[in-house]
Amino acid sequence: MSIVTNDETLQFDTQHEDMIHDAQLDYYGKRLATCSSDGTIHVFEIKDNQQRFQEALKGHSGPVWQVAWAHPKFGSVLASCSYDGTVLIWKETAGSGFTVIKKHDKHQASVNAIAWASHELGPVLLCGSSDGKTSLLSFTEEGVWDVQMLRSAHATGVNAVSWAPVIATGAFTQGGATQSGGLVRQFATGGCDNNVKIWSYSDEKKTYEVVQTLEGHGDWVRDVAYAPNIGLPRTYLASCSQDKHVYIWTQDASSSDDHSGQNHSVGWTSRALSSTPFSDVVWRVSWSMSGNVLAVSCGDNRITLWKENLKGEWESISEINEDGHKA
Repeated sequence: MSIVTNDETLQFDTQHEDMIHDAQLDYYGKRLATCSSDGTIHVFEIKDNQQRFQEALKGHSGPVWQVAWAHPKFGSVLASCSYDGTVLIWKETAGSGFTVIKKHDKHQASVNAIAWASHELGPVLLCGSSDGKTSLLSFTEEGVWDVQMLRSAHATGVNAVSWAPVIATGAFTQGGATQSGGLVRQFATGGCDNNVKIWSYSDEKKTYEVVQTLEGHGDWVRDVAYAPNIGLPRTYLASCSQDKHVYIWTQDASSSDDHSGQNHSVGWTSRALSSTPFSDVVWRVSWSMSGNVLAVSCGDNRITLWKENLKGEWESISEINEDGHKA
């Protein structure tokens, strides 16, 4: 496995016995969690371009597809999802390592994707499953875990989930960034129906509802990712698919009915990242912390980095091969 930072590559053996499906650094970039078809999660400490194996977490009975670190304000908490249809919440305690504090087993098929909401919304984990449903796992003020099932997501299966930035589009340029109630409660899902769906929270119904279906892909959507945004006037959402295409979906602040960010049902436009298809299935898309560079992971074992120019066109600015070196 390779970690690329500041043009330096750290390569090491993860000690997994099968294919690795995900690798995630924590909030501070000091620890790495990996997961594999061998059913385990491995945690490493990362320091001074060195890694030290810390612990192997065993709790799933099938391949583990994704891992996700919670914000550190909630402690050292890690979530994982698996082909076995469960989501496990792990918490680290001094002297005991990681232990499971919650098992979410309400799905009837593989849980393919998980994502923590921004910490401003509390400890809320979004999950997407092959049973066609999404679910929200929340730790309440009463100290208990609450599960909300959203049953009409993608009928043929959910492959990807992503939370929108909590600061409303255009909040900094149009004012009202710190107004009470201005946090955006919205997420996107991608599914086997080839569609991307935008969900927003309804204060009236106390649940999330689909407010927009984005059509354009010709095969399963494999990943979706909102770009980080600090209140700038445009929202970016990337999606990738088995059709070998990546689309950038954008929405300007003026497209919303208000500046609270709660109504984003109109105004999405799409642009293909590249004029030609990628050479293989595109599995993952991921934004830089600044939200202006998109990494695209393809089935040919290459990662390309893309950036929007002043003309609004996307250009490939770098390419990294399977050894972690620039091509």
